[in-house]
Amino acid sequence: MIIEKAVLADMPKILELQKLAYISEAEIYNNFSIPPLLQTLEEIKEDFHHQKFLKVIFNNMIIGSVRAYQEGETCFIGRLIVHPDYQNKGLGTRLMKAVEKTFNHVKRYELFTGHKSEKNIYLYKKLGYEKCKMEALNEKVELIFLEKTK
Repeated sequence: MIIEKAVLADMPKILELQKLAYISEAEIYNNFSIPPLLQTLEEIKEDFHHQKFLKVIFNNMIIGSVRAYQEGETCFIGRLIVHPDYQNKGLGTRLMKAVEKTFNHVKRYELFTGHKSEKNIYLYKKLGYEKCKMEALNEKVELIFLEKTK
């Protein structure tokens, strides 16, 4: 397995994987209109121009991805995804460490997940992230923001 920087031509495959990976999140909240499932190819290509995307390649297939961008001294990490067939094998941890290494010059990392996303919360806490705030997305979902400082 190789983790490397994604290119613009990878966006259709990453978007396809994103939609597959986020189905489990949608099921947790019984809401299939969450932004990762509704994102269009044009939107992800626009994100590509403002964020760094990493991808995991295995058998010539993209099986994981994460994206991030920097504002000031903070790296904002988003949409950590792993193909359902490859989850719980350490790929999320490897992607998180790779994105932190890519932005190793910042003082702080921030990300968010839904309040019922126990696997995500467990992973982020295991990696040293701590809850810093909560924000209501709608009447059913609260977002938990987590941070890690150096």
